[in-house]
Amino acid sequence: MSGSPTMMTKEESGNGYYPEPLHRGAPIQYVQAPPPRVYADPAPLGMLAYGTVFLCSSLVTLGAGGVTTPNIILVFAIFYGGIFQSLVGMWEIFLGNTFAATVFATYGGFNFTYGSLYLPQIGLASAYSVNGVVTEEFTHAIGIYLAIWCLITGLFCIGALRTTGPIVFTLGSTVIALACLSANCFHPNPHLNTAGGAMGLVATCGAYYGALSGFWSKDATFQVIRLPPVILASSV
Repeated sequence: MSGSPTMMTKEESGNGYYPEPLHRGAPIQYVQAPPPRVYADPAPLGMLAYGTVFLCSSLVTLGAGGVTTPNIILVFAIFYGGIFQSLVGMWEIFLGNTFAATVFATYGGFNFTYGSLYLPQIGLASAYSVNGVVTEEFTHAIGIYLAIWCLITGLFCIGALRTTGPIVFTLGSTVIALACLSANCFHPNPHLNTAGGAMGLVATCGAYYGALSGFWSKDATFQVIRLPPVILASSV
């Protein structure tokens, strides 16, 4: 080590401090600082997964194509929304985004629980059945379930007021959709059911807009079709 030069970056030398070389008279050698590491934004994936689960659920709620059996939602809720929104939440934690991490990880859990409603192995429907017939108690239990998620989404919506327009729009539409569907469980009304499904489609549009504004970048597509993120945060 007695003949080694002192190694330092130009940034380190810019402060006017030069450490004493290990060997008197040894030259100071400048080394180039490594470039900063760049990470991709996982939020578009989370928004796309969020919107896709709502799209499938809302279409089934509205009886599109004559499909009313909700088991198809299980595929999207668990294997897309549940898995990937949970992953996005963990990635956002790594990037230091507390709000995004909380929202995406929470909705990853929501999708897992929502998909499990239709798994017979969970036995939720059978727990509220008498002689194999699902009782009104089961419908009310689903209403409570949706009401709780409506409350959580409302808290997220309040916390998102300085993020972007698509996020606030998506969360606000989700609150209305869940409120209508929850109310329909306690007081069955076809208009409430239709309103819930329609607002779910509106929430899907907001989520898709947020996703597309994030990954339709200058490196991916033409400027003419890129979407502005509509940032709501003030300058202070």
